[in-house]
Amino acid sequence: MKELFDEISIKASKLTTKAYSTSFSLGIYCLHRSLRDPIYAIYGFVRFADEIVDSFHDYNKRQLFDEFKADTWKAIERGGSLNPILNSFQNVVNKYTIDRELIVSFLNSMEADLEVQEHSEESYKHYILGSAESVGLMCLHVFANNDKSLYDRLKPSAMKLGAAFQKVNFLRDLSADYQVLGRVYFPNVDFDSFKASDKLEIEADIDKDFADARAGIIMLPPSARFGVYLAYIYYLNLYRKIKRTPVDAIFHKRIRISIFRKFTLMLFAYIRYVFGAL
Repeated sequence: MKELFDEISIKASKLTTKAYSTSFSLGIYCLHRSLRDPIYAIYGFVRFADEIVDSFHDYNKRQLFDEFKADTWKAIERGGSLNPILNSFQNVVNKYTIDRELIVSFLNSMEADLEVQEHSEESYKHYILGSAESVGLMCLHVFANNDKSLYDRLKPSAMKLGAAFQKVNFLRDLSADYQVLGRVYFPNVDFDSFKASDKLEIEADIDKDFADARAGIIMLPPSARFGVYLAYIYYLNLYRKIKRTPVDAIFHKRIRISIFRKFTLMLFAYIRYVFGAL
C-alpha cells in the first residue's frame, strides 16, 4: 500500500501551489476541506507543465516536455508514479473520472508554446481552450463529484471563468511574454505599436467572459462556491487595476495585488457570500 507516498505526493502539490500563487492558494483554502487536495493536485500538474515551456531555457524543452507528457499517461494508466506531482494528479483523474480529452487539450496548448510565437484567431481559441478552459473543467469534475448533470449545467460558465483568468494573465504578463519569450497571444495585435484602442478591444472580450462566468459561480455546490468566488474576486480586481493602467505602463511593470489588499478582498468576499450577495 502506498498511502504514505500518496500523502507525500499531495504535500508536494500543495507546496507547489503555495510557492507559485498566493491568490489560488487562498482560494483553495476557502474550499471545503474535501476539495482542497484534489485542486492542489490539478494546479501542481498544470504548473509543472507550464514551467517546462516557460522556464527551462538552458535545457532541451522539447525532450523534457515529451518525457513529462509520456509520464503523465503512464501515471494515469498505472494508477501511480514515482513523480509525486503526477502521482497526486493521477489519483484525482481516476477518482473523479476526469475526461482524458481535457488533459490532451491542455498538453497540446502547452506544447504549442514550444513552437508558436504568434497566434491567429483560430490558434488563439484553441490555446485558450486547452490552457484555461480545460483546466477549469478539470476542477469542475472535482466540484461536481461525478454528478454529470451538474457538470453539464455548469460547464459553459467554468470555461468562461478559465478563459477570463488566462486572458488577464496575458495582459498582466505582456512584457515578459513578448520581450522575454517572444510570444504574442492576442491575435491581430502589433505590440510594437500597441494602442489604447487595442487594449480596449481585448478588455471588451474579457468583460464578457467575467460576466458569463459569474452566473455559474452562484450555481456551484456550497462546498466549492466561496473558494471559486474568492478567486473570481481576486482576478476581477487585478483586471480592474490593469484596465486603469495606461498602455505604456503595462510594458514596464507587472501589475499585482498586494497581500494586504488580497486579505481585504477576502473579507469583502466573505461578507457578500454570507449575505447571499454574490
